[in-house]
Amino acid sequence: MKFNFNKKLSTIFLDSYSEYEQIDSKVNVILSPSLYWVKKISLPVKYIRDVEKLLPSIFEDILPEGNYSYSAYKSENDEEFIVFAYSDKMILDTLSQKGISLSNVANIYFAQSEIIDIESAFKINATQSIYIKDEILILIPCCWIEEMGKLDVSDIKHSNHKITLHQFGHIVETKSLYKIGAILMLMILLLGTEYFITAKKASMVLDAKEEIFQNYKLKSTTFQNKALLKKYNSVYASQIKIREYISYLLKLKLKDGERISFVNIKNKKMLVSFTGVSKNRESVIKKILSSKGISFKIKSTKDSMRIEASL
Repeated sequence: MKFNFNKKLSTIFLDSYSEYEQIDSKVNVILSPSLYWVKKISLPVKYIRDVEKLLPSIFEDILPEGNYSYSAYKSENDEEFIVFAYSDKMILDTLSQKGISLSNVANIYFAQSEIIDIESAFKINATQSIYIKDEILILIPCCWIEEMGKLDVSDIKHSNHKITLHQFGHIVETKSLYKIGAILMLMILLLGTEYFITAKKASMVLDAKEEIFQNYKLKSTTFQNKALLKKYNSVYASQIKIREYISYLLKLKLKDGERISFVNIKNKKMLVSFTGVSKNRESVIKKILSSKGISFKIKSTKDSMRIEASL
């Protein structure tokens, strides 16, 4: 089995006015000067990371409104820096317009870093050529200078100065992303703290519930305890009625010879028997009990009266 680990990738020169055949494999992309801004500057700093911090302010006077990325490297004399500003969105849009999928792009380079050995102008499209002036690769109209021919990038040996595009960087600024990230982290921290406090309180409630269940010998489930509570509430309501009814009976002003001979409570009914109650007195007792809101039935015999009240 044969493996081609060192297969050389094709290289294309990406320009807004150029046309390309369908690209179905990985390629290296060299960006036309029309797709970036470049300067050669001298700064009292030593490291590239320090230069990159200054780039937004260095380019702010020449960049149109928008979001940009920046890059830099040292020039050949090692005393100056070549600095770049570019729009990720503009490059991505150009790739899309030319039918080039980002998944087929291996590496992206600036023409400034890759085309450094030309001594004359090279044509890149119908109206423009590239030309080096003071170490900076610039775009010029084709009619300004005699050209050596059309640019060929197929045999270019690439530098290490490649860039990575941020596919979503044009939607939100990097600083805004950091702010959003900080806010999200704060929200996560607050929610985590709230969750911890809530979990602790829930644990305390469950412990208290378990203690109550043990102390009062309650059932193991809430459903069982609710059923038990319903039963006891019913018993309690019946007991209250029994007390009220007995209280009403005891407060009856019975005449001589009248007395309560029997009281019985069974199946949610109270049975009370009176003896020595005449027909006239029977109606009086009925009226008194009705005024108290008691639901009852009466059965009378010659010398007794029996009341059945529902509890």
